[in-house]
Amino acid sequence: MASDSTRLFCAHARKAAEAPLPGAVARAARRSLLNVLGAAIGAARTPAVEALLATAAELGATGAVGVPGRGERLDPEWAAIVTGTAGHLDDFDDTHLDTVIHPGATALAAVLALAPETAPDGATALTAFALGCEAQLRIGVAISPSHYDRGWHITGTCGVFGAAVAAGHLLGLDATRLGHALGIAATGALGQREAFGSMTKPLHAGKAAATGVFAARLAAVGLPAPDDPLGPGGVLPVFAEPCYEELRRAWTGAWELERNTFKPYPCGILAHPAIDAAVAASALIGEPRSITAVEIRCHPLVPELMGRAQPVDGLQARFSARHAAAVGLLDGEAGLRQFSDERAAAADVARLRELTNLVPVAECPRDSATVRVEREGEDPVEVHVEHARGSEARPLTDEELFRKVDRLVEPVLGIGAARELAAAVDGLATAPGLGALLDAVVA
Repeated sequence: MASDSTRLFCAHARKAAEAPLPGAVARAARRSLLNVLGAAIGAARTPAVEALLATAAELGATGAVGVPGRGERLDPEWAAIVTGTAGHLDDFDDTHLDTVIHPGATALAAVLALAPETAPDGATALTAFALGCEAQLRIGVAISPSHYDRGWHITGTCGVFGAAVAAGHLLGLDATRLGHALGIAATGALGQREAFGSMTKPLHAGKAAATGVFAARLAAVGLPAPDDPLGPGGVLPVFAEPCYEELRRAWTGAWELERNTFKPYPCGILAHPAIDAAVAASALIGEPRSITAVEIRCHPLVPELMGRAQPVDGLQARFSARHAAAVGLLDGEAGLRQFSDERAAAADVARLRELTNLVPVAECPRDSATVRVEREGEDPVEVHVEHARGSEARPLTDEELFRKVDRLVEPVLGIGAARELAAAVDGLATAPGLGALLDAVVA
């Protein structure tokens, strides 16, 4: 019998799984699912996904599981790797701000990987997705902020637990075997912040998903694991200074999933306030060549996590607040094109990045920033953003979220595909199976 932390965590998770999702949780799950499906489909033709698919083909990893935005069918392990990686690839997926976890990619990948063999109805699949997101968020809250501060990539390390819980629900694990799945998954937790700005970062989510599914499978056939992987002798004290009370908390009232947010820009979320300010300032500055200096007053984590001065490609640009502000000022927007290799190498962007200074302000909230633009022969332009778009204080509306997903899905699956996808997600609670969703996802 698992000792207190893991036993209670699994008991609470299973109890939550036995009842219909509360209305607010179900809505948050649908929004998170739609967002991450859009992100995964939008990344379907990127070099990273092509490399993964080529490797899977070389290994003969064919199967019954479809890949979002693609026509290939893979075995469950490789499907989880590809889908989880794609969902996180463009840094356009969901973000839980307190932990900086992106829970959707691993939970989605686990659910889709097991969909053909478990044949869940829509409500079961949505519950599995919600449980997978919530599990990693609750564990993340218990080890934040010290875990991230030590250099771990929390989406990779906590993602294994979310994938194990999502897969465990589809495989019918009871609380005891779910504890075993978490113990097995704990041996495969991975991810360091060193990978930020490379293709390895999104691979953390893909590998976490595959590891979680594998762990649930082994637990389902009776492989035991250490008694308390979430307890004092488990993996969490290696990661951080855990708050075990967070793990013992019942899954009643508001869920952490309800606080999940959705990015309007495909880059590290800490740069979003500066982008909002830069886009607003772009209409006021006139000729960009008159700019002599740019100052960004921001949260101290911005220079720490988004401090890359001169990124050499689009992936690195996603972790450069200087780049994010520069394209916002120059282009008046910050979409996928602004974080392309071409824009990262552009001379006008490089010039503005060179002129930009990040000024950390201890009391500045994470979702706030002030951009001040100095101009030759003109008065400075200063814009303050109190709460960034997409933050908890200014969440994307359902219509804004759909427009984002539509822009990601249309180039891959065609006009109207996003509308079919949104309808399938909205109808999951009463769907007899996942046929409509899978038809809307796979090319």
